[in-house]
Amino acid sequence: MSLSNGRPYRAIPGPSETPDAVQRAMHRSSQNIYEGEIIALTESLIPDLRRVARTAHHVAIYIANGHGVWEASLANILNPGDRVLVPATGRFSHGWAEMAEGLGIHPEIMEFGLQSPFDPGRIEERLRADTGHEIKAVLGVHVDTATSVRSDIAGLRAALDAAGHPALLLADCIASLGCDRFEMDAWGVDVTLTGSQKGLMVPPGVAFVFFSPKAAAHRPARVSRHWDWAPRANPQSYSDHFNGTAPTHHLYGLRAALDMMMEEGMEAIWDRHATLARAIWAAVDHWGQAGPLKLNVADPAHRSHAVTTLRIGAPQGQRLRAWCEENAGVTLGIGLGMAPPDSPERHGFFRFGHMGHVNPHMILGLLGSVEAGLGALDIPHARGGVQAAARVISAAAPPAG
Repeated sequence: MSLSNGRPYRAIPGPSETPDAVQRAMHRSSQNIYEGEIIALTESLIPDLRRVARTAHHVAIYIANGHGVWEASLANILNPGDRVLVPATGRFSHGWAEMAEGLGIHPEIMEFGLQSPFDPGRIEERLRADTGHEIKAVLGVHVDTATSVRSDIAGLRAALDAAGHPALLLADCIASLGCDRFEMDAWGVDVTLTGSQKGLMVPPGVAFVFFSPKAAAHRPARVSRHWDWAPRANPQSYSDHFNGTAPTHHLYGLRAALDMMMEEGMEAIWDRHATLARAIWAAVDHWGQAGPLKLNVADPAHRSHAVTTLRIGAPQGQRLRAWCEENAGVTLGIGLGMAPPDSPERHGFFRFGHMGHVNPHMILGLLGSVEAGLGALDIPHARGGVQAAARVISAAAPPAG
């Protein structure tokens, strides 16, 4: 017998749960892409996207996933043969470096492991050593979705400034935007990129690049017409926004998602994610008192508020994931990039996604399912993790009335 019948919960770090309001907004027939309401709707998205990223700068919209805007961000500022510095904190830092390499750009990877953020001090030293300013950009991943490490983007800007280095600062906020605090302009970021499928609560398929005038001035000798952000940010016709046909249904969904976000407010959104993340950490810490389950990132200051990577030892990660999906209708994220893909050790990791459209009953349901799975599989743990999480939520929530 399975108890998983009912509405499933995908507690993975993207695609995140899609709100009913977003689904309703997308559930419509094909739209006129030449005139009418779609044009005004698209124009209304830009100011609110800027509010989410905390920027007054340009926004370019792409029909793409995160890998697409990795390429777009590089194609608009760099030439083949240019060098970039990549402080690596997990699989997605390396993925961005691989994208650069595919464009003929030379990435220099500074490895910081799978459990720690990058060290701005070490990066400053490397930038000071680059007296010829061969490094044209620094590619910083705010939250690595594989490791759940959150790094200090403002500290990265401080390192660049302290070294007196002119390199552009790029920030991958695919996992963090709309979840963890991010301030593009205040933190001195030149290029920010994200996707629709995580904190923005819209199905995969649309992605965004925010870029400053400084970044726009670093135009390479040649830019692919498809990736060129200039016509997308300053369109002469509606189709310039997308270099062709608009992603109509995604735009309606995004409008609904941004309406929800603007009503809640960015500060409240960040606080909600922080509280729910602390609840998850409390549960895991409690379970781990009498068992192998541990948070991947030891220091809470370096943990994402959107995704949590866990270590439990092989093969327990895979066993727990299978039990939760088959018996509780809860899908947990795989342990991506934490061990070689052909190694049995990869089954010793898993992830919780808690980004975007999440609230206490969803998180407590997730944790209750996991605690039931730990018991069913006889994985050692200290009982009471859900109660530990509930105490965090109770302390943060205002009293009724």
